Amino acid sequence: MDNYSYIENADPKYIENLYLEYLSNPENVSSDWKTFFAGFQLAQKYSGTTINANDEASISYLSKESNVQKLISAYRQRGHLLSTTNPIRQRKDRNPHLELADFDLTEEDLNQKFASGKQLGLEDNSSLSDIIKRLKELYSQNIGAEFMHIQNLEVRRWLMHRYEETAHNINFSVEQAKRILTKLNEAVAFESFLHKRFVGQKRFSLEGGETTIPALDCLIEKSSSLGVEEVVIGMAHRGRLNVLANTLRKTYEYIFTEFEGISDPDLTMGDGDVKYHLGFTSEIETNNGKVYVKLLPNPSHLEAVNPVVEGYCRSKANMLYNDDFNKILPVLIHGDAAISGQGIVYEVAQMSQLPGYHTGGTIHFVINNQIGFTTDWDDARSSTYCTGVAKVTDSPIFHVNGDDPESVVFAMELAIEFRQKFKRDVYIDMVCYRRHGHNESDEPKYTQPRFYELINKHPDPREVYSQILINRGKIEKDLAKQLDKEFRGMLQDRLNSTKQKPLSYQMQPQEIQWSMLKKATPDDFLQSPITAVDKEILAKIVEKLSTVPDEIKPIKKSVDELKRRKNNFEENNIPWALAELLAYGSLLLEGHNVRISGQDVVRGTFSHRHAGVFDSNTEEEYLNLAHLSEEQGRFLIYNSLLSEYAVLGFEYGYAMANPNTLTIWEAQFGDFVNGAQVSIDQFISSGESKWQRMNGLVMLLPHGYEGQGPEHSSARMERFLELSAEYNMVVANCTTPANFFHLLRRQLKWNFRKPLIVFTPKSLLRHPKVVSKIDELTDGRFQEVIADSDVEPKNVKRLVFCTGKIYYDLLERKEAEDRKDIAIIRVEQLFPMPEAAIDTEIAKYPKADLVWVQEEPKNMGAWTYWLRREKHRDFKLISRKASASPATGYAKIHAKEQQEIVSLAFYIPTNSTTKSKKQNLAS
Repeated sequence: MDNYSYIENADPKYIENLYLEYLSNPENVSSDWKTFFAGFQLAQKYSGTTINANDEASISYLSKESNVQKLISAYRQRGHLLSTTNPIRQRKDRNPHLELADFDLTEEDLNQKFASGKQLGLEDNSSLSDIIKRLKELYSQNIGAEFMHIQNLEVRRWLMHRYEETAHNINFSVEQAKRILTKLNEAVAFESFLHKRFVGQKRFSLEGGETTIPALDCLIEKSSSLGVEEVVIGMAHRGRLNVLANTLRKTYEYIFTEFEGISDPDLTMGDGDVKYHLGFTSEIETNNGKVYVKLLPNPSHLEAVNPVVEGYCRSKANMLYNDDFNKILPVLIHGDAAISGQGIVYEVAQMSQLPGYHTGGTIHFVINNQIGFTTDWDDARSSTYCTGVAKVTDSPIFHVNGDDPESVVFAMELAIEFRQKFKRDVYIDMVCYRRHGHNESDEPKYTQPRFYELINKHPDPREVYSQILINRGKIEKDLAKQLDKEFRGMLQDRLNSTKQKPLSYQMQPQEIQWSMLKKATPDDFLQSPITAVDKEILAKIVEKLSTVPDEIKPIKKSVDELKRRKNNFEENNIPWALAELLAYGSLLLEGHNVRISGQDVVRGTFSHRHAGVFDSNTEEEYLNLAHLSEEQGRFLIYNSLLSEYAVLGFEYGYAMANPNTLTIWEAQFGDFVNGAQVSIDQFISSGESKWQRMNGLVMLLPHGYEGQGPEHSSARMERFLELSAEYNMVVANCTTPANFFHLLRRQLKWNFRKPLIVFTPKSLLRHPKVVSKIDELTDGRFQEVIADSDVEPKNVKRLVFCTGKIYYDLLERKEAEDRKDIAIIRVEQLFPMPEAAIDTEIAKYPKADLVWVQEEPKNMGAWTYWLRREKHRDFKLISRKASASPATGYAKIHAKEQQEIVSLAFYIPTNSTTKSKKQNLAS
C-alpha cells in the first residue's frame, strides 16, 4: 500500500470500532483496511502480547500504529520541507508539522516496535526511532522528493518504491565517484581559466552550479542505456559555454577564438550572435553506442527556446524515429527565476500530454541560483518552490543540494528511468548559487551583501566533493589536485595551439537534406518557380476529398461539404478552401509531409477548411488527405491548446528539424498573433541572420476589416514589414485561391527555406468572385503582382496599388460605375518587394497619378513600408486616419469609413488644391 489517506483522515475511535468489525469478520471491512489490520496479527509475535479488542492497552497500541502510519504518510508528503537542499544558507521554515506531537506520539514511544516500518524496507519489528531515522534519510536529507501529489496510483507507487529502496543509501562505486569528480573538475577548471584569462568579459559562468556538468554526463550515459539515440537541449545563457565545452565537446580553441575576437566571421548572410546564444551539435560516444547531442541556439529571452526544443523533438520523432519517443529526449535547463516567472513555461507544460505536441516527456533541470539578476527568490515568486508549475501536469520533482553531486546524479538517473517508463515530464531542482553577479563584471553585493559574503567564503562543489571522497577513503589525497593541474595545463596548451581534434560527426538524414539547400540570393526572388500540378492529379485529390469510407457516418452538413468540393471542381470554380486542400494534397502525393496546427484548424475558424470529417455517433475523425495513396507523405493536423506563444514556437522547432515538411501555424484571428511576438522577433524574423539556420515555417493570419472591432481586424501587417530585411522572410497578402495554392507549394519548391507570413481572408473565403479556374492551378506560378487586365493604359488617369481584401471593395465600385479610367494593381507579395514587377506596372501608365489604398489606418498596414522605396515618394495615400487602435468597434462607423476610402479612391479631382485636400482620409 502507498496511499494511506484513509488512515490519516480517520478518527482513532472510528479505527477502534472498525477493528472490532475486522476481528468478527475480515470481509466486513474494505480491502485497504483489511490489509492494514492484517499487520497487527504479525505484531502479536514480536510485541509479546496478544491484541485484544476489549483490552485498553491493545486498543492504544492499535491507535499508535495508525498514528505511525500517518507519520510515514506525512513525511512522504511534506518531508521535502525539512530537506537540506540549500548549500549556502538556512532554509525558510515552512512549518511542515512533522514533530511527534503532531501525531499524538511521544518520546516514550520511540523504542516501541511497529509493523509500519516494513513498508520502508525495515524489519518487521522496527522501533519508532528506526522508522523516523529512515524517514529522515529518505525525505529530509540532501534530496527533497515531491511525488505524492501525482493522481495516477501506478505512477505514484512506482516512484515511491523506486525512490525508497535506494535513496536512503546512495552508494556509487569508486569508478563512478572518480568520473563525477573528473566532470566536476573540468567544469570548475574551465570557468576558473576563463575568469583569469579573459578578465572582464561576459561569459555568464556556471560557477556555483558546476554540478550541472556531471548531471548532464549522467543524463547522456543513462539515457543511452535505456534506448535514447538523441538528446536535444534548450537552455539560457548561464553555463552555456561550460556545457558546450564539457558536455557537447565543442573544441576549446573554437571557444577561445571567440573570446579573443580573432575569428573572421562570415557576415554575408547574417549578423551572427554572441557566443552564449549559439547552438552546437555533437555525436557523443557512450558505453552503449553513439548519441547525438544538440544544444539549440536561443536568444536571451528567457524560456523562449522551450517550445522550439519540443517541436524539434516531435518532428524528429515523427520523421526519423518512427514515432518512437523513447529514442529522442528533450532536456530543458532553466533558471529558478525564469521557470517561475515566465508564462511560456506554463504553456509548454500544458502542451506536454496533448496528442499534437507530446514528445514522450521532458527532463527539466533547474540551476537554482536563488536569485534572478538582483532579485531575491522571495521577491520573484509566490509559490513555495520555483518548480510549482510541475504540479500542473502531475510531474515528480526532486529538489537536490548542488553541493552533493552524488545526490544530483542519483536524481538524474531516477528522472530518466521515470521518463522512459511513463513518457512524462520530470523536474530536478538543483539548489546552488551564482558565484559572481549577473555577469562577471557585475557587483552582486550592492543588493545581496550578506548572501554574497557567504558565497565568497564557500568552497566550490569540486572542493566539497573531493573532501567527501577523501574522508571516505575512496580516492587518494592528492588526486583532485593532480586532476586540476593536468586540466589547467591542457587548457593552456589548447589556447596556445589549434590542434585539438573535433569529434567526428555523421550527419542525420534531415541534416543531409538541409545541406543540399542553398542560401537565397536576391536573384531567387525575381521570379517564382513553376508550381503547377496536372489536372489528373488534382482530380484524384478531389475524389478523395469528396468521399469517406462507408463506416464513417458524418452529419448532413459535412456530407454537403464533401459534395460541394466535387461540384466546385466539376464546375471549374475553385474556392479558397479547396485550393488550399489541393495544395496540401499535391505536396503529399509528391512525398512531402504537411503539418498544420493552431486553434480550431481542423474545421477552420470560419468553418471553411473541414480537413477532418467526424462520425456523428463516435466522433471518430477521418482525415481525407491522409488517405490519398500508399506512398504519400504524412498529413498531420491538430487543434491546439489556447496558446499562441508556445504553439508558434513549437511549430518553428518542428520546421527547424525537417526541410521537407510544410509546417503551418494558423492564428484563430490574425490579431492574436501579438501574443507570440517574442517567437516572431527572436526566431522567425532573425533566426537565419543570427544562427545561420533556415526555416520554412508558414504563418496563416486571418486579416481584413469587416466591422468586427479592433481585435478581429488586423494581423498587424506593419510589424512584420518593419522586421523585413535582408530577404529574411516572405510577407504575402493573396487575393485569389490559385495564387494561394502556388504560394504554399512554392515553400517546398524553392531550393532554400524562408518563413512565410500570409495574411489570409475571412469574408473572402465565400465571396462569389474569390474563385479560380482549374487551369490557373495546372499552369504557371505564384504571381507577386497582379495587373489590371480590364483597362487600356492610355485611358487610365489613376493607378491604384493595393493589397488584400480592399481590392474586392474597389473592384465592386469599379464594375458598378464601369470605370475605365482607373487601374487597380494588386501587390500579392509585399516582401521581398517585387520591384521589377511594380516598375513594369507603373511604366504602363505614364500619365496616371499614383495612389496607395489601404483599409488599415495611416500609421498601420503597408503604407510606411511602401514609402521606404524612393520611387514611391510620389504616391498619395488613401486610408483611415492614424489611430491608436487598429479599427473601430462600431459596425456603422466601420461601414462609413470603408465607403469613404473607396469613394476617395475613385474621386479624381480637377485641380491640385482639391486633390491635396481630398486625397488622404488621414488628413
